[in-house]
Amino acid sequence: MKHPFAAVAAILACAALLPAHAAPLATVTAAASDVPPEYVAEGVVEAVRQSAIAAQVPSRIVEMRVRAGDTVKAGQVMVRLDARTAVDQLATSRAQVAAAQAQLDAARREYERNQRLFEQRYISQAAMDLAQTKYKAAEADAQASLAQAGVAATQSTFTTLTAPYGGVVASVAAEVGDLASAGTPLVVVYDPAELRVVATLPESHLARLVAGAPVRVTIPGAAGGTRTLEATSVQPLPVANATTHTRDVRLGLPAGTRGVAPGMFARAAFPLATTGTAAITLPLTAVVRRPEYAAVYVVDAKGQPQLRQVRLGRTVGDRVEIAAGVTAGEAVAVDALAAARQ
Repeated sequence: MKHPFAAVAAILACAALLPAHAAPLATVTAAASDVPPEYVAEGVVEAVRQSAIAAQVPSRIVEMRVRAGDTVKAGQVMVRLDARTAVDQLATSRAQVAAAQAQLDAARREYERNQRLFEQRYISQAAMDLAQTKYKAAEADAQASLAQAGVAATQSTFTTLTAPYGGVVASVAAEVGDLASAGTPLVVVYDPAELRVVATLPESHLARLVAGAPVRVTIPGAAGGTRTLEATSVQPLPVANATTHTRDVRLGLPAGTRGVAPGMFARAAFPLATTGTAAITLPLTAVVRRPEYAAVYVVDAKGQPQLRQVRLGRTVGDRVEIAAGVTAGEAVAVDALAAARQ
């Protein structure tokens, strides 16, 4: 016969194996708030002035004076190309100018001599006309040679590539010894003093923008951590994307903004005019944030939490707007961590 204490211990052990009933989740009913609506759009930082410096004539690179990240001044020499071909062409053009000028002088003297003979009636009108034609042809040849020499002189300056303005070298796409092709960028320069953010906005929201309202720009990757700035200007571009039905909006950043560079990711919060439907807000603790998505746990009638992806709006105090994914009246778990454990 078993000892009575052994029977009690067996019962307790079996009870420990049974699933425990989880405590009911604390929930909040999704409801509209009186927070003015806004749309958060993604964008990218770009320079207002950015130039791709390319060779205008094909030539070999003999000197590269800058590297990516260098600061340059306006007119500073950045790249030198092999100038021998340009120098030879300039010398040839100047020699052609000298030859054309000599022929013009000879044709002028011949024309003046024939003119005197014609006045004395020693030559015919036909001979006079021929002399005049030769003189005009020589004059046209001389002008053409001068023009060609001007072109050669201009092209001789194409072998030196300079900075169009003071700025920063964004990239260098060639090295000494490479053959520079005409029109192929060698160096990209931008002006860090003038930056802007280009954000993409749906056409449906563009009409609801509040004129003159401040637009907040958040740049997560800025030096020193996330930076929030107020756009100095808002400029919607006139052309829409026919595929996505969106418009790009240029947002000017304050002059001299530090720690921000072209290509950085940014978010812009656009205030929108109300449409009679208030936005839904939830506590920040109810939101699950991941790099790929944001979600909340919607609790059904049986008390079971279901993870649902949502699109977030702006954060106001300890609450966040839910732009899409939850409708008013649904129950949402207040503590997302507790809901995840069930």
